[in-house]
Amino acid sequence: MSVVETRYEHIILDDNDIPMIAGTTMKLVELVLDSQAYGWSPEELQFQHPYLTLGQIYSALAYYSDHQEKMDKDIERRLQFVEQAQRHGQPETLRKRLKAKGLI
Repeated sequence: MSVVETRYEHIILDDNDIPMIAGTTMKLVELVLDSQAYGWSPEELQFQHPYLTLGQIYSALAYYSDHQEKMDKDIERRLQFVEQAQRHGQPETLRKRLKAKGLI
């Protein structure tokens, strides 16, 4: 996987130009969604993700702030994908397979 450094010390872009927190497998969007969904402060984000430093978290939030419109569109695209998958998915098939294995 090739990465591209950014002006943000702890943020890199993967092969698909997805912002990631350097040295981790965490996509920036995951941290942003945690912050938005739960109203977590940077300190709470660090408590919930102890493998991240406050520097990484602040850098991620700064990147989001500077690229908010683009990232919000990506978040919306991801939500639409999930909704579409839920509408067109076949949960009964999965349910039947799990039941046949005695897992539910």
